[in-house]
Amino acid sequence: MQQPAEKVTTPQQPETPARTGHAEREVLIGVRGLEVGFGPKTIMKGLDLDIYRGEILGFVGGSGTGKSVLTRTILGLIRKRAGTITVFGKDIDRISEAEHRLLERRWGVLFQHGALFSALTVKQNVQMPMREYLHMSEELLDEIAMMKIEMAGLNPDAADKFPSDLSGGMIKRAALARALALDPEIVFLDEPTSGLDPIGAAEFDDLIATLQKTLGLTVFMVTHDMDSLYSVCDRIAALGEGRILAEGPIATMLASDHPWIRAYFHGKRSRAAAGEAVRAGEEE
Repeated sequence: MQQPAEKVTTPQQPETPARTGHAEREVLIGVRGLEVGFGPKTIMKGLDLDIYRGEILGFVGGSGTGKSVLTRTILGLIRKRAGTITVFGKDIDRISEAEHRLLERRWGVLFQHGALFSALTVKQNVQMPMREYLHMSEELLDEIAMMKIEMAGLNPDAADKFPSDLSGGMIKRAALARALALDPEIVFLDEPTSGLDPIGAAEFDDLIATLQKTLGLTVFMVTHDMDSLYSVCDRIAALGEGRILAEGPIATMLASDHPWIRAYFHGKRSRAAAGEAVRAGEEE
């Protein structure tokens, strides 16, 4: 069962370390009573969820439960039927278009499969958000884009390549560079390690963890990657039956009696990921 809404602090108060509980954490995104559907089908109803500043939240659920739908609804790409969504304390239904555009500058999105513009180079893809929201010289656009490309772990020579010339891992990193283009406070990642080999997925997880720490990011990560949940997520929220079934650290998921959560977090993949996490902790 989902926990009640927690006390929200002001930005001036010091933040609590990510793994020490969230009784005094600042809520950056608050979702209450959310209902979303398409035609006669209801995807989620009565969904409540908080996303706290500075955490990496792993969002899981079975296929077709609406993980990506929730992300797109928060972003305003899908219309909700009922409920409220607040971002940085603002009800997105009660702000002007100009205020909403200002909010959009404070988040970045890595869509599933990257969603790069195929006719643009990597550098041009990264520059797209900057061209839309900022006014700066071509020289400065190039300089910032190259910085973001290197920040995402790509070699500088990838800048002039087209998406068709990139491997799956490079596409993910190019999409991440674009998500970081406007120096966001929140980054939404939709299945960031899907399709990557285990080594590439682990490297991407390490990159996300490093960027979160160095840039102070808040990360909302839709994923089914058990290794990601164990290695980089501070908290996990499980979606099912149109609502949040449980939320908390990995220990909360492992202790849940809900049939789907037990099947998900006690299967062979979860046991393997748990073993890797234990070994990694012993090596540190």
